Amino acid sequence: MSDRRGERLAALRALLAAEGLGAVVVGHAANVRYLTGFSGSSALVLVTEAAATLLTDSRYETQAAEEVGDLARVVIAPAGLLEALLGLLPESGARDPIGFEAHVLTVREASRLTDGARAGRFRPSGELVERLRVVKAPEEVAALRDAARVAGTALARAVADIRVGLSELDVAALLEAALRREGSVAHPFPTIVASGPRAALPHARTSDRRVGAGEWLLLDFGAEVGGYCADVTRTFVVGAAPDARQREVYGVVQGAQAAALAGMRAGMTGKAADALARDPIAAAGYGAAFGHSLGHGLGLEVHEAPRVSKASEEPLAAGAVVTVEPGVYLPGWGGVRIEDDVVLGDAAAALLTDIPRDLVVLG
Repeated sequence: MSDRRGERLAALRALLAAEGLGAVVVGHAANVRYLTGFSGSSALVLVTEAAATLLTDSRYETQAAEEVGDLARVVIAPAGLLEALLGLLPESGARDPIGFEAHVLTVREASRLTDGARAGRFRPSGELVERLRVVKAPEEVAALRDAARVAGTALARAVADIRVGLSELDVAALLEAALRREGSVAHPFPTIVASGPRAALPHARTSDRRVGAGEWLLLDFGAEVGGYCADVTRTFVVGAAPDARQREVYGVVQGAQAAALAGMRAGMTGKAADALARDPIAAAGYGAAFGHSLGHGLGLEVHEAPRVSKASEEPLAAGAVVTVEPGVYLPGWGGVRIEDDVVLGDAAAALLTDIPRDLVVLG
């Protein structure tokens, strides 16, 4: 993957100048990785007009040196990152005011920056790095495509062994093992396996419930390759042919997703993109059963900007990667969701996931 860290730091410094900031403290793990390449779980980065300093703890001394290289000074903090940051400020050349990620720091941590003698020196900076992360570089899109390929191959491997009588936990184990074997370095979120009427729970917790014949089986899972995430949902019937109502509801969701995939493009608002799927679901009489947004951004995190929802008036940027995941959920009966990942272009959206979307019977 091309090394764009210098470009990213330069773009962040331009944002600092536009916001009237002399420096910024970055603490969100995905933002730290985006700017410096460091993938550990504990770090702060101070970005000034002239330099970048990464602070971490002794667990990551070797890793930080390898991943950050000469891009930034690495400081190993023996007694807390925030304490070390405050200690090095006098020598850092940081010009006031200094921004900080208020959406990441705890109230206690933020108060240490803004109370007493430091009042006025620090101020919340907003989600500056997240704004940079929205548009993906070609190599980021390639990594996301690799993650999507791993997800699809793992799903094909797992579903071959799914049958009536397995528990949801059994199914999750098959899928998660396949993801690891195919090269996923992590599960970006807890795998959702929801069977029968539990498929009506959009974010169900996988349980020990056993799958019955003719029931829905909804699988929502992710893969991570090179730090970048895929997010996929497929809904199946297990052990028997689907009945008329199952075919009807599945067809509504499949048709709504097809309309969104065909119509989405950069420049339209999140609200307009959401309507591409929401309107046909409502026209079929299931509008109240589609409660969540059509999709969300995808990248170093499984949920990031931009939003693809009926509340979002922001235009979607070319090069953004988003999920497209309409659903219909009927309590006591079950639900259907179909989710794919796309990269937005000026003329169309290009699929990153290459997984069949027709209704399939397993077992």
